Amino acid sequence: MIIDALVAWCEVRQQIDWSSAAAESSGPVEPVVDGLASWFDGPVRRRDPDRADRLLAAMTLARDAASRREPLTLALLGDWQRLVLGVPEASLRQGDAFAKAGRERYGLTPRIWQDFSECLRQSADPAVPLAARAARVYLDIIFFHPYPDGNARLALLALAHVLELGEIRLDEVAPIQTTRYADDPVGAADLAVLIAVLIRGTRLRAATQG
Repeated sequence: MIIDALVAWCEVRQQIDWSSAAAESSGPVEPVVDGLASWFDGPVRRRDPDRADRLLAAMTLARDAASRREPLTLALLGDWQRLVLGVPEASLRQGDAFAKAGRERYGLTPRIWQDFSECLRQSADPAVPLAARAARVYLDIIFFHPYPDGNARLALLALAHVLELGEIRLDEVAPIQTTRYADDPVGAADLAVLIAVLIRGTRLRAATQG
């Protein structure tokens, strides 16, 4: 039987003490190398130039939203996802979704988008360290799986948007993009720690190379 990964994630999400999941990080952190743009313009472009162009356009839109201090909402994600997928309209999924070759199922509940919207609002909670909020919203998008396709790409943009609101850009994002499991509280907390480490590393490299 395939477990409902969304149910598992919502349980794990409540188990983690996000307020102590990662050290507090504050901006501004301006990298020597723009890690997000370099990822899209490097490894992604080598695989699919059109996808790279769409992601860079979505990144620009996300950064513009951060410059206006716009919080994450379903409407904002939808605007980005249209660019990510190159479609005129990005519709929320209408049924169960599957990932990891069908081994992970994400169910659909009557309140799913209200619950997801609340999770997005929590990405601005000042009581939670910035790195933990960025990690949590990344996993929220992965496991709520709002769209039929492109959720991992959208999750990375949302993570970067949360950091951007804190005036932080990373100089590398590749370590973030490993397989994540909904029923893994240790892995979720470790992602918050990883992002805090990447922030500190970016700050250090900027100070020594700047």
